[in-house]
Amino acid sequence: MNTIQFENVLPLPLKDTPLQGDVWKTTLVLDRGKRYLVKAESGKGKSTMLNIIYGTRKDFEGTVIMGQVDRKIGDAELSQIRSNKIGYLFQDLRLFGQLTALENILLKPGCVFAVSEIEYYADLLGVKNQLYKPCSKLSLGQQQRIALIRAVSQNFEWLLLDEPFSHLDLANAKKAIDMIHGRAEKLNAGIIATSLGDDSVFEDYTLIQL
Repeated sequence: MNTIQFENVLPLPLKDTPLQGDVWKTTLVLDRGKRYLVKAESGKGKSTMLNIIYGTRKDFEGTVIMGQVDRKIGDAELSQIRSNKIGYLFQDLRLFGQLTALENILLKPGCVFAVSEIEYYADLLGVKNQLYKPCSKLSLGQQQRIALIRAVSQNFEWLLLDEPFSHLDLANAKKAIDMIHGRAEKLNAGIIATSLGDDSVFEDYTLIQL
């Protein structure tokens, strides 16, 4: 999927909301290999945009073309695309609290990391000692780092990051963004991130306003 194209897209819940910006009811083309930062106030559709791309939101008008494929495809084909073309860090992390951090990563559909690779990335982010603990016992910052490792553990052409550093201080956010960039560059992947806070780690990203 070398491009993701939005053409006159409008989420139905925002139909009666005054909208301006680069995404809704216009043409937007995103190129693989580039990095994008989506900025807007709460309620303007940042998470909605990512969920439309990922396929968890279908309540929209318009057309989304991923490569040469219309996003309104069958669930089986969409599941295949998710497992090897789109990595996603959800804002709510979506970890299973009763499972260990390592188990959560290994359960990821399409995970290509061996345990040794997971331990390597966990050590980079300072959570190696948390891998064998249930996620319910981890702090939110630790959980976020585990979820980030899980998101990049598959092969992907696009990486979606919904407020990826909301529970991290700047030092840990910088470690995390270095990991993300290294993995994305290896796969020549595009990155689409959203943020409400400190944007200093996104300084080389193309800004998209909602």
